[in-house]
Amino acid sequence: RTRVLEASQQLTEIINSETSTENLEPSKEVDPADEEESVLHCLWVDKFTPRRYMELLSDDYTNRCLLKWLKLWDTVVFGKEKAVKKAKPSTEAHPPFSQPKEQQNKWKTKVQLMEEILEAELDQHKRPKYKVALLCGPPGLGKTTLAHVIAKHAGYNAVEMNASDDRSPEVFKTRIEAATQMKSVLGANEKPNCLIIDEIDGAPAASINVLLNIIHRKDAEGEAAAGTGRRRRREGGLLLRPIICICNDQ
Repeated sequence: RTRVLEASQQLTEIINSETSTENLEPSKEVDPADEEESVLHCLWVDKFTPRRYMELLSDDYTNRCLLKWLKLWDTVVFGKEKAVKKAKPSTEAHPPFSQPKEQQNKWKTKVQLMEEILEAELDQHKRPKYKVALLCGPPGLGKTTLAHVIAKHAGYNAVEMNASDDRSPEVFKTRIEAATQMKSVLGANEKPNCLIIDEIDGAPAASINVLLNIIHRKDAEGEAAAGTGRRRRREGGLLLRPIICICNDQ
């Protein structure tokens, strides 16, 4: 144990010395004491965490599906009509889904099938049919990192909340609406928000029902009658921002 601790201390000193020499090269007015303290207290998981999409080590198929789903919101969030129209000729050129499954898999990859399914599932407001994406897996798999990197890559400002911390359904509903409503989408970076709800499996059933009611209520708003529509508008408008939920146990 003593030898392991000494080797770990040596590695830490080597890394700190390399980072300190790199930071000294650019001429910046930084207090050396603050810089040394930040380097010493920086965890390796934070120091070497992926910052870009190409640095992700998670499953590439999962990464592409989540990015594809998030890009489907571009029409509503960013007003980019081309992102949706590009996939329409490809869906018409391919054989319809009524053909045998063997013939589909013969000419299409799993990623192409998933992209066509995602592209076809758009509602009347040009939003994806599934308003919430769920990432599940054991701890340390990189789910939270994936959500933040994908959101940043797609041009969003990631807003993270922990569902197990906010046990009250009222607080849970308030935080969701604050992150997804139109009036609060612009933050410090002037980017639209992408809500990331971590530990959704630790939330009580009442909070889950609040999330489901928000989604279902807004889906049925366009088909509601005039009087019901006014009541629903007081409760909240259409869900115009994507939500990514994370859990360990599906």
